[in-house]
Amino acid sequence: MARLDHIQCSEDARRAARRRLPRMLFDFIDGGAGEERASRRNREALDRIELLPRVLVNVEARRIACDLLGRRWDLPFGIAPMGMCDLAWPGADRAFGDAARDHSIPHCLSTAASTSLERCRARAGDNAWFQLYVSAPETGRDLVRRARDAGYEHLVLTVDTPILSRRRRELRRGFRTPFRIGPSQLLDFALHPRWSLATLMHGVPRFANNRPDRGGSSRAFDRSRSRGAVDWAFLDALRDLWPHRLIVKGVLSPDDAAGIRDAGADAVYVSNHGGRQLDSAPAAIDALPGIRHAVGPDYPLLFDSGLRDGEDIVKAFALGASYVMLGRPFLYAAGAGGRAGVYRIIELLAEEVGVALAQIGRTDIGALDERVLARGGADRSSAVDPREPPGQIRPERVLPSRSRATVS
Repeated sequence: MARLDHIQCSEDARRAARRRLPRMLFDFIDGGAGEERASRRNREALDRIELLPRVLVNVEARRIACDLLGRRWDLPFGIAPMGMCDLAWPGADRAFGDAARDHSIPHCLSTAASTSLERCRARAGDNAWFQLYVSAPETGRDLVRRARDAGYEHLVLTVDTPILSRRRRELRRGFRTPFRIGPSQLLDFALHPRWSLATLMHGVPRFANNRPDRGGSSRAFDRSRSRGAVDWAFLDALRDLWPHRLIVKGVLSPDDAAGIRDAGADAVYVSNHGGRQLDSAPAAIDALPGIRHAVGPDYPLLFDSGLRDGEDIVKAFALGASYVMLGRPFLYAAGAGGRAGVYRIIELLAEEVGVALAQIGRTDIGALDERVLARGGADRSSAVDPREPPGQIRPERVLPSRSRATVS
């Protein structure tokens, strides 16, 4: 597999993907709702958070494995649900599934994926999660039954898309499904022959998880089609129908998070959809501490939105996340280098997390809290004595003290 040494961070992958992909498809991946203020707000909020370096702490061994929902995951991050990933590069969904299996991390397949949920489960095994979009209750029940029959043990109900937002970059580029090829799109594809030829060889991706209907499978993701029927009663019914782990994604309100917990969900997934739904939504990282307070210290919280590197992952854990998921960095990596790019970004993120832990004098990502922050926590009287031993580290997913983290 190619090393792709020119990719040293997710921004490198983003720049490479921008060169390789037609602009219409890059803007589909990169863009957000409205004027994209929410997307920028995610990054600005994360950039404002500072980690406090600590010294004279033995950090020879650092553990980046995480316990979540009854299982140990080898890395503290997984692959967030994203629709039509094969538009980034042919076979992206398969590469995500393989990488999840090989690195023991979750890959959450979207209802809007270009690979069927059955094929993804067969490929990724127990590392495969399924994310549920519901446009009609009967469609949702059918997908839930299919996921149960395929052997999924984690179902992620997305609740922040009562209707798809207007993503202006996509609309200006003429992005819609199925593709309608006009002169500007034809020129766009012609100027990016590597993507165009690869896609022609593998076939144009289609929504793989929708039963054919009179309007075609693509109508399931028509912008005008409402998902507003997903309410508290639907959540109660889903809890009765689904026998395994149930996660509710797209939560920014502490009151909603507490209600979801009380309704029997196994975890809340804090997210503003990467800024792709409500342009005036707060930065997801700013909402995380309040939600942690609302649900209590031990209730599982997943987090995404705006994360780009290992230090961002550490910040999310410090502010209350039990686990994090990343979306765009994986699509950038697929667009930049296909399957090799996906494996490359996992290697980089794992290394960055290990380096960040060493710099802040911590040995276990699962034991972080606000005391590792330079502001709003690090100078409290309850701060950990740096002379205290870091504790016993079990051997699972331990990073050695060297410049590059080893990723098996």
